[in-house]
Amino acid sequence: MQRREFSLSAASVAAVASLGAAVLPSVAQAQAFKEGSDYLMLDKPAPTEVPAGQVEVVEFFWYSCPHCNTFEPQLEAWTKQAPKDVTLRRVPVSFRPDFEPQQRLFYVLEGMGKVEELHKKVFYAIHVDKQPLNTEALLAAWAEKQGISKAKFVEMYNSFSVSTKVRKATQLQNLYKVDGVPALGIGGRYYTSGDLAKNMDRALQVADYLVGQSRGKAK
Repeated sequence: MQRREFSLSAASVAAVASLGAAVLPSVAQAQAFKEGSDYLMLDKPAPTEVPAGQVEVVEFFWYSCPHCNTFEPQLEAWTKQAPKDVTLRRVPVSFRPDFEPQQRLFYVLEGMGKVEELHKKVFYAIHVDKQPLNTEALLAAWAEKQGISKAKFVEMYNSFSVSTKVRKATQLQNLYKVDGVPALGIGGRYYTSGDLAKNMDRALQVADYLVGQSRGKAK
């Protein structure tokens, strides 16, 4: 979903076609991946949150994006078969001020250790149950239904630590020059997306290739 499309209502955006399972690229495919068309190299390295010897893959997403919802099971399958030196990091984007509540939601879930339990449930609530979940009040009410103390949710939602993570997420998004979601950042050096790679299945193949390129460069 391109950044320019976010001026449209979520209801007006057509759901994308079902995506196939990710596969590792063959040598021929890898040779076909071109900088400038299939992926971009950052002007300067972006910060990563992994130790030496690990390659960070960042998924930039927005809970209300239908493409991100469709991509989630494919990314989950890719993560399960990824090499042990690859670490996935999810980063919620903010293209407009009204994206921030869902950024905060993700970091509250992360701070409470609830991402694994509730991440997919957020997508389900928005895209299947058609709940907007786009304000603090709506998010707090939803969280309470998931067994989270409303008071604790609101406290963490407005905390300094969550505000800091939101700010850093937006800074990272800008460093990678994210122009649509879902999108992938690899090793703090490379960027690809469904728009660049033509679809998210191929974007994951490009990511596999760029993970290989990043080995030995990660710091």
